[in-house]
Amino acid sequence: MASRSPMASHSTVSSRSPSSTSSSPKTPSMANRLLEDDPNLARRLRVHSNMEAVFVKFTPFAVALAAGNLSLDTFRHFVAQGKNFLKAFAQAYESAANDTDNEYAESELWGLRKIVLKEMKKYDSFMQEWGMDVTKDAMSDPATADCIEFLLGTASGKVDAAKGAVSLTTPFEKTIGAIYTIGALTPCIQLYPFWAAELRMLPGLREDSHPYKKWIKMYMSNSNQELAVKTEELLENLSVNLTGDEIDVLYNLYHQAMILEIDFFNSQPFAQPTVVPVIKGLSSAEDRLMLFSDFDLTCTVDDSAAILAEMALVTAPKSDGGSPSGSDCGPSESPLAWMSLGDLRNRWEEISKQYTQEYEECIKSIIPDDKVEFNHSSLVQALEKVADFEKRANSRVTESGVLRGLKLEDIIKAGESLVLQDGCISFYQKLTDIDVDVNIHMLSYCWCVGFDHSNVHANELVFNEELLSTGEMVRKVESPIEKLQIYNHIMKNDPDDRNKLTVYVGDCVGDILCLLEADIGIVIGSSESLRMVGSQFGVTFAPLFAATVRKQKELAADGGCTSWKGGARSGVLYTVSCWAEIHAFLLGW
Repeated sequence: MASRSPMASHSTVSSRSPSSTSSSPKTPSMANRLLEDDPNLARRLRVHSNMEAVFVKFTPFAVALAAGNLSLDTFRHFVAQGKNFLKAFAQAYESAANDTDNEYAESELWGLRKIVLKEMKKYDSFMQEWGMDVTKDAMSDPATADCIEFLLGTASGKVDAAKGAVSLTTPFEKTIGAIYTIGALTPCIQLYPFWAAELRMLPGLREDSHPYKKWIKMYMSNSNQELAVKTEELLENLSVNLTGDEIDVLYNLYHQAMILEIDFFNSQPFAQPTVVPVIKGLSSAEDRLMLFSDFDLTCTVDDSAAILAEMALVTAPKSDGGSPSGSDCGPSESPLAWMSLGDLRNRWEEISKQYTQEYEECIKSIIPDDKVEFNHSSLVQALEKVADFEKRANSRVTESGVLRGLKLEDIIKAGESLVLQDGCISFYQKLTDIDVDVNIHMLSYCWCVGFDHSNVHANELVFNEELLSTGEMVRKVESPIEKLQIYNHIMKNDPDDRNKLTVYVGDCVGDILCLLEADIGIVIGSSESLRMVGSQFGVTFAPLFAATVRKQKELAADGGCTSWKGGARSGVLYTVSCWAEIHAFLLGW
């Protein structure tokens, strides 16, 4: 399967950097956005919050716990605070059960409270094993107190509905309030089994010697899983009749609960060396972060090239009658004016089909029959065939004339409307707030330079005096090899003499050489061709979180070295599923 559309190497769409892109001023309500994606509201809320839960997973506390070298005092503090949470959960379930006049909800809520009380007994037993006095209640630290105050405040009917605090007092309002309480509880109840499941997948957690394995196993128990599942099911069953405004309130409560949980994990007393977030290991005076990224399908949801194809079809003549009788194509008229819509669509389909077929054949032709040990030179040599293929594909498109006559202003508008991956915008915005110097570069087949961002390196369409595309290109980035050449040129000519940590984020075969050249190469998405080519040439693809935990283990053995440098051409790339992982790993919360 091709990793790009047939326009992959030659489109020019956006004139804006990620940090300057904004959403449409007319944003639909959260209720509409959630229900458009999935009619099961509770499930969609969970999926939506799972991205935020990633920030818990990459906290120094969580990484050190997963690595097994979290200090005992920090772990005991965390456990003691956990008991305070369980008490608050039981109280919130009880309050919601007393408030609702829905018999089904009342019965379920009492049942959920009973599960929490059983968990509290198991928790006491666990605390005793760790030498903790279960007869003394630990004082809640500020972050714990904030979470508990929010949960119990919601349970008491004091709801922040975004327009100010609202007290729910009537029987009907209290029933709605009970649903809000469940919404505030749900992410808290779900977070720990989610986190424990993530930790349990790590190879090191299968070892009996891991000091915190029993705690993780406790949160993977059937009763904890049952509590999370039944709470979500109850939320879904009770929220079906909520209005759009009420769903918006529910979302805000759900979101606030998750944010408070993230703050709780980040506030745990932590005085030991850590490998995350990466910027904590950099000095504002001595270090510089060099961030490189692809754009299409790395930053964007869809291939921007497809937008150009659609624009060409939209602007084509609407009839199949050929050129206007007795008229010639004027200087400002698209040369496609004589081509019918049907002919143009057929030409696009022909180009697309040929590209896909030849791309697959090209990838198959460069892959060795047997896996080989990683050798950078051999990989570069193999990718020269990909470079030749991409250049031929580009020539085919320019010769076809399908891009002639497109207006520059339309292309810019299309670029501004591109939908970016969840978390991409917030990541780039966060970069502007950190103390470490950051230099950002986009290396893309499909993103045009020359507008408001000097650090974008891509092909460009050529325009005439009337700002109409001639169909030709200024070819700058047509292959993995040319991307690497640009990368190396940037690094060689960077005048800053500070220590540089290089990070490259990409998603396809076109990025593989730059990914391998960086100290930290991060693969986002699941490109089959990238995995196939890389694996056969000896490249290792390691989940970023697992690699982070492994490095935390090495940190203790090395006596405090936290550097991520030295990964260039190691043959190891790190995989992520979303930008939140990159954000949490590099920048923290």
